[in-house]
Amino acid sequence: MLALGLMSGTSLDGIDAALVETDGDKIGAMGARRTTPYPGALRDRLRAVLGGVGDVAAVEREITLFHAGVARNLLSEAGVEPLAVGLIGFHGHTILHRPDQRRTWQIGDGALLAAETGIDVVNDFRAADVAAGGQGAPLVPAFHRALAGGLPGPLAVLNLGGVGNVTWIGADGGLLAFDTGPGNALIDDWALIHTGRPVDEDGALAAAGRAAAAAERAFLDHPYFACRPPKSLDRDDFRQTAMALVAGLSPADGAATLTALTAAAAAAAARHFPRPSRRWLVCGGGRRNPQLMAALRARLEVPVEAVEAVGWDGDAMEAQAFAYLAVRVWRGLPITFPETTGIDRPLTGGRIHRTATPLATDQFP
Repeated sequence: MLALGLMSGTSLDGIDAALVETDGDKIGAMGARRTTPYPGALRDRLRAVLGGVGDVAAVEREITLFHAGVARNLLSEAGVEPLAVGLIGFHGHTILHRPDQRRTWQIGDGALLAAETGIDVVNDFRAADVAAGGQGAPLVPAFHRALAGGLPGPLAVLNLGGVGNVTWIGADGGLLAFDTGPGNALIDDWALIHTGRPVDEDGALAAAGRAAAAAERAFLDHPYFACRPPKSLDRDDFRQTAMALVAGLSPADGAATLTALTAAAAAAAARHFPRPSRRWLVCGGGRRNPQLMAALRARLEVPVEAVEAVGWDGDAMEAQAFAYLAVRVWRGLPITFPETTGIDRPLTGGRIHRTATPLATDQFP
């Protein structure tokens, strides 16, 4: 079937949308995709409700309508009629993630999105896993494994969004996945404070500075890095720790240090792999930061490449993943596993919001 995935990541940069043909097991073809930045005012309102504070309901409605516009624009650009799309996989935006308290909150009104687009919607992908005692993250490992079929393993796929997460895929298809630590969030927040821009473009600010080696050593002493996976993080879990380590540094030195901390956290993940990875493939916005990629290569003894090296689209992967996961939910297939979120058995999840228009029966296996 043809599914449309929508992803609003923890980096707060905007919405990724992508079309995927899949049966929820194998991937038939990748279709059109687009990235739509959030308008600055909407990004600010979304940032203001992180943690579940403020007027969450109003922001939830606003971002849902914005997602609907993104979906319509993608279909129009691709020349695809809404009735040709079987499902939308709608991640929403995470404003709170506390799996140790069995709480996770992704805002986004699935029923409203279905009404606006005329397409059935799957959302709330994480809640069932967290309610069952799982971490609720990461959700993309099943998709990574489907993409990686035929590539020699073991292989590590590192996503550097606001939070970093890694999927280790064994030569036999075995999985291990967990959040590595901060992704772009610390660097982005520092850049916003010191330059007024929401990202360190091309790592230019970090390139002009010098990382504080003592800060990296102190950062890696955080107990999270020694904790065995599966494990997951909220966007701001390391903010207080990291910002204390760079307090008083110049803008350039602070950016260089936060870039080093992010790379060190990702590289430290390798200690938990069942067997060493032969290769690291990097997706997410972090792969576009030359300083961050160089810092990763300096800490790992195997090739580190952007996912485009194997023909994947690093800008679309998370949106593609939620299209794929939506079909798995529709079919009742598991989307989380003991090795990815720590639950005791493979588990499906998500909530399905149906439109008044029945889906074509030949869309589904």
